[in-house]
Amino acid sequence: MSTSSESLEPAVAAQPVHFVSMYQKRTKIYARSVRGLYARLRWAIVALTQSVFFGLPWLDWNGRQAVLFDLDAPRFYIFGLVLQPQDLIFLAALLVIAALALFFFTALAGRLWCGYACPQTVYSEIFQWIELKTEGDRHARIKLDKQPWSAAKIARKSAKHALWLLVALAAGFTLVGYFVPIRGLAPHLAQAGIASWPAFWVLFYGGMMYGHAGWLREQICNYMCPYARIQSTLIDGDSLVIAYDGARGDPRGARPRRTDPASVGLGSCTDCTLCVQVCPAGIDIRNGLQNECIGCAACIDACDDVMQKMDYPTGLIRYATSNGVAQGLGKAEMLRRVLRPRVLIYGALLSAAGTAFAVGLAMRSPVGMDVIRDRGVMARLGEDGRVQNLYRVQLMNRTERTTRYELGVEGLPGLVVDGSRVFEVPPGEVRPFTLRLALPAEAAQSLTPGAQPVTLTLTEQGQTSAALREHSTFLVPR
Repeated sequence: MSTSSESLEPAVAAQPVHFVSMYQKRTKIYARSVRGLYARLRWAIVALTQSVFFGLPWLDWNGRQAVLFDLDAPRFYIFGLVLQPQDLIFLAALLVIAALALFFFTALAGRLWCGYACPQTVYSEIFQWIELKTEGDRHARIKLDKQPWSAAKIARKSAKHALWLLVALAAGFTLVGYFVPIRGLAPHLAQAGIASWPAFWVLFYGGMMYGHAGWLREQICNYMCPYARIQSTLIDGDSLVIAYDGARGDPRGARPRRTDPASVGLGSCTDCTLCVQVCPAGIDIRNGLQNECIGCAACIDACDDVMQKMDYPTGLIRYATSNGVAQGLGKAEMLRRVLRPRVLIYGALLSAAGTAFAVGLAMRSPVGMDVIRDRGVMARLGEDGRVQNLYRVQLMNRTERTTRYELGVEGLPGLVVDGSRVFEVPPGEVRPFTLRLALPAEAAQSLTPGAQPVTLTLTEQGQTSAALREHSTFLVPR
């Protein structure tokens, strides 16, 4: 046995050892600029979203910032709507509506949100445009990166990163301006410097924007965003996605311009790879729909441009359904399959949630009232024999004007508010008050000892009907 082991040792030692990395190094993507219908549409959405984002915090409404999420107060102002912590149910409803809308539009037409309106896509588009203007298009950037460092290369790279940082810090400043009054934010930063929370958040969000849109780009979509992983559960064969028509395009190959594909035994695809060069994710859509595809339609614009130059019909790469491409269906036939169960279910849930949200906002009272009986003093007798109960009342003024309210009580004969019954609450404020109810001795003796149901009413001064009614109990001692 020892001899056999010794004879095997040289053979084992002679075999080379290979180390396999479990991580693949990222290949930098040099996306080529593209023009076309969908490129114009993306830039129109970029202009719209950024006009709203950068302009909204500067709008005034009733002498204040129109949209302000004041976490110190805490109060959320959205034009004429004032939300308080007790109204966070509306924020939860908005999140549910957003999720249902994402499900609905994904089932209907794939990753429209990712391709056109997602902040990651929008700012990556802006940063790529800056890159185009400072370093040139795809081949110029590849050539520049391969060159040794020089004064010209340093100048171009520095200009690009300086503009990236400027846009990122502007976005960070604006985002913080939704939580801190934006008109006073710049003077505050100039006075406090970086030693303040607003400055920290401006730098934090600006740095995140610079890293995400400038450096990480498609890696955010591929590895950090869960949407790419769940989209396969939301779409089916009749969802509208970006598709390559393999039956028409294959076999691929180069040929002179305006050559009839059938005469050379080829399909319409010239194998120019422009669809790959313009893709911000670096994928080849001709290999089928992939998780990395964000649905930006840059490949459609590039392919249509080539088809026009070749004098071929456009639409080799187009918005279509998987079943439509496989079965050769026309647009009308694909549209007829839109109303299918999953789309109807998502649409019904979205409509129900949106209707409930709108009705809830419309029926929301301009004032809120919470009543808690003081448990530290169960009940007490006054000098004149009256039975008294104390209550903690919290009034929430959801309007933008100072309002005076009058508290009353119903439910027991002779029960009255003892002391002040008129309370003033500033706009958007939540104020606690102490309320004392008193019951005459004669009325108390006629009641069974224990808790008696009562109703507190809240009426705005100048109004005849009660704005709110809150049920509570009045304790009659033994």
